[in-house]
Amino acid sequence: MTLSRRRFGLLAGAFAGSLAMPAYLRAQAKPRVVVIGGGAGGATAARYIAKDSEGAIDVTLIEALDKYTTCFFSNLYLGGFRDFDSINHSYDKLQSNYGITKVTSRATAVDRDKKEVTLQDGSKIAYDRLVVSPGIDIVWDSVPGYSEELAEIAPHAWKAGPQTQLLHGKLNALKDGENIVMVAPPNPYRCPPGPYERISMMAHVLYAKGYRNSKIFVLDPKDKFSKQGLFQEGWENHYPGMVEWMGPDVHGGIKSVDVKAGTVETDLDTFEGALLNIIPAQKAGAIAQSAGLTDDKGFCPIDATSMRSNMDTNVFVLGDAAIAGDMPKSAFSANSQAKVAAMNIRADLLGSKAFPARYSNTCWSLIETDDGVKVGAQYEPKDGKIASVSNFVSQTGEEAAVRKATYEESLGWYAGITSDIFGG
Repeated sequence: MTLSRRRFGLLAGAFAGSLAMPAYLRAQAKPRVVVIGGGAGGATAARYIAKDSEGAIDVTLIEALDKYTTCFFSNLYLGGFRDFDSINHSYDKLQSNYGITKVTSRATAVDRDKKEVTLQDGSKIAYDRLVVSPGIDIVWDSVPGYSEELAEIAPHAWKAGPQTQLLHGKLNALKDGENIVMVAPPNPYRCPPGPYERISMMAHVLYAKGYRNSKIFVLDPKDKFSKQGLFQEGWENHYPGMVEWMGPDVHGGIKSVDVKAGTVETDLDTFEGALLNIIPAQKAGAIAQSAGLTDDKGFCPIDATSMRSNMDTNVFVLGDAAIAGDMPKSAFSANSQAKVAAMNIRADLLGSKAFPARYSNTCWSLIETDDGVKVGAQYEPKDGKIASVSNFVSQTGEEAAVRKATYEESLGWYAGITSDIFGG
């Protein structure tokens, strides 16, 4: 069944789980919530806090960008299934419909003792509760020879926007016989199926042009990856001989990249590509680190029952920056986590009811036209972490009608979740 915008909204509302605000609180001064980061986690949290408190909480959203470009579905733009405008979303409705104050700036510091966020211009915003949802930062030196400057030649495109457009342009400039070399990221990283859907979309573009002499080499630091059987079946069916995936037992490890020469050196061999797509290791966004919310691995421990930071009970951490147990770092996960956090923030500040946390996720991937696959689960707090309590995954050998329905379901989900995040 297609997951329509309306159905997603109904499912989303079920997670909010709040009771009406006590009448006596309406006359009191508004408590203040500041949200850092306007992606799937932060924007959802801002909207649900403002909407379900019926204006009783003052919500400020700090985001440096005027519009948000979704990483989710950016691979479909890369493959030519969507245009770039379709993955860009405005914050206008969050402001006009929900009274959220959007501050277009970057948060540079958090004083957790004073409960203040400092902006780029030095101004400060006070909070009673803080939501930190900054996404990821790239660990540049995790791939020897790579750097932020060199990403302008060999894009990672793991933060959507100009990098996505750069990769799109380079892909479409390739000639038959020119190769692509991808260095996949180590765990944990944003969107576990993402690199492999990207490979599929790259292969789709090359194959659609009639290219049969180009290859895509995938040098992976992991010995397995999400939906591996589904992707490898799809590559062989749709793009025979084009995609060559190698785990560490084959290539022996990435020794260095020479972006200007277009080479990646491994213990096995040196691979040459007219297009290098280097996706390094990742960590929580810089503001989470500077605020003292991360552990020694660079991500943020949280309380599984609420998404509250283990470092500070007045702070909640969402999405890619959080250590969310069995949940992957996906937009669906961040959106789900945001509703749990919003419910607990309203309970903290307004005395409303907080229900037991329930989380969910589905990750869809497109392998070729109308060949969609998915994986997902339901989650609950268990033994101090967010644990999977049920799961599902597409099966190899499915009929074409099933795969087409799965792809169509993903389109309904995208329309629904972006409306849920940005109040469309």
